[in-house]
Amino acid sequence: MEWAKLLSTEKLSSEPPEPDSFKEYPINAFEKDYSRIVSSAAFRRLQDKTQVFPLDKSDFIRTRLTHSIEVSTIARQLGIMISKNTTQYKPTDIAVPEDAEAIASVLLCAGLLHDLGNPPFGHFGETVIGDWFKENLDHVKYKGQPLRSWLSAQMIADLENFEGNAQALRILLKAKHGSSLNLSKAIISTLVKYPTDSCSVDKGSADIRKHKLGFFAAEQETFEQISEAVGTTTPDKGIVRHPLTYLLEAADDIAYSTADLEDAFKKGLFTLDQFIEYYTNSYDHSKIVPHRSPEYFSDERIQELSALRGADHTPENDSAAFKKWLTQTRQWLMYVAIYRFSCKYKEIMAGTYCGDLFEGTNHAITIDILKGAMRKFAFDTPGILKLELSGQVILDFLLDHFVPAVLYYDSAYCTDGRAPSKADKKLLAIFSGNYKQDYQNARTGTESFDLYLRLLMVTDYISGMTDSYARTLYRELSGIE
Repeated sequence: MEWAKLLSTEKLSSEPPEPDSFKEYPINAFEKDYSRIVSSAAFRRLQDKTQVFPLDKSDFIRTRLTHSIEVSTIARQLGIMISKNTTQYKPTDIAVPEDAEAIASVLLCAGLLHDLGNPPFGHFGETVIGDWFKENLDHVKYKGQPLRSWLSAQMIADLENFEGNAQALRILLKAKHGSSLNLSKAIISTLVKYPTDSCSVDKGSADIRKHKLGFFAAEQETFEQISEAVGTTTPDKGIVRHPLTYLLEAADDIAYSTADLEDAFKKGLFTLDQFIEYYTNSYDHSKIVPHRSPEYFSDERIQELSALRGADHTPENDSAAFKKWLTQTRQWLMYVAIYRFSCKYKEIMAGTYCGDLFEGTNHAITIDILKGAMRKFAFDTPGILKLELSGQVILDFLLDHFVPAVLYYDSAYCTDGRAPSKADKKLLAIFSGNYKQDYQNARTGTESFDLYLRLLMVTDYISGMTDSYARTLYRELSGIE
């Protein structure tokens, strides 16, 4: 792979040229993309979407918007670090200042976009949507036959394994039909962490790009064209990760494992004593080799937390110490991620690197401990489980109503007197005209594929909802208010 193609500013649809006067004060194409992203409705809706804690009423707790801004900031900093590093591993092919600037700008944009396709109520919302289709494709019928019998294996896998990453790509690829988020192909390619279709997912694979689906069947052809344009295709027609995707993923992991942990602490889900005990028991102390083993560097971090805490164990002091420690830990995680990227640069650029950027580093254990702390102290607490169950009731209700409503939406396929019911028409009237136009733009004339597109029209609508809108719509349609 080469940066001349990887940093492609080509877009999905053509745009009118800017006035010549604008060239007097030039900014790069990716900075213009950044402006489009922050001005978009899809990005603004993230302010009312769950990061970890669904339907939380606290102003302090992070939403998808604040999380995305944090990821964007870290990703941009990683991009600057890779081009300005002074080690022996500094990439020699990022010598042009314009390329270094472009790398940071691409990561800035990709960080803002990485959660654009997530549905209401966090990652649990993805699970609810996928589970609904697993449970209902055999029961909901279209022209007397179960939906499953109409769909290909890939279409079924897309729906049953609904993935926010693939949904984000779907939102951006609508630009080929004129949507306002008409972004550079370098940004779109960087966004795809898993360049794998839903039938090729292998969660146990040593190759990290195989762990989830990254695109739906509806977008596969366009994504393949983008990959060809930026140079991430292989001779056997496979697709590898864009090199900057590794830095985006690292930024997401760093933000999630530090900032979300801070939220959990602020919510009182654990005390500092409980965290220190959990952390200390999460690695083998007999393997500590000074200045050499990962266990040593993880142990060094927890010793630093104890030092910052001091003897005054008041809630206020503990909170300040933990916040400062998390900031320092974040910086170390960024350091090792860039070190790994630099050391494995040739493999990454060849498309043969299979791991993440923490693998084999001094803090490989540290980040696993932080992620484990979230699972222990946050995800399985009664409060979180109750909030997730509330989200499940809401999403199941919406899918129960909107999926049947779209089955006969396309009059071209309404034979033998079949047509939407009066209730279906009312539900369809609620849909934004944008989603209906998206369907018309993508319509193929093949009945089974167009049925699949109508089901995606429902997931587009529901995944685009904010937490508050989904909850309000549920209450209105169910007669609660």
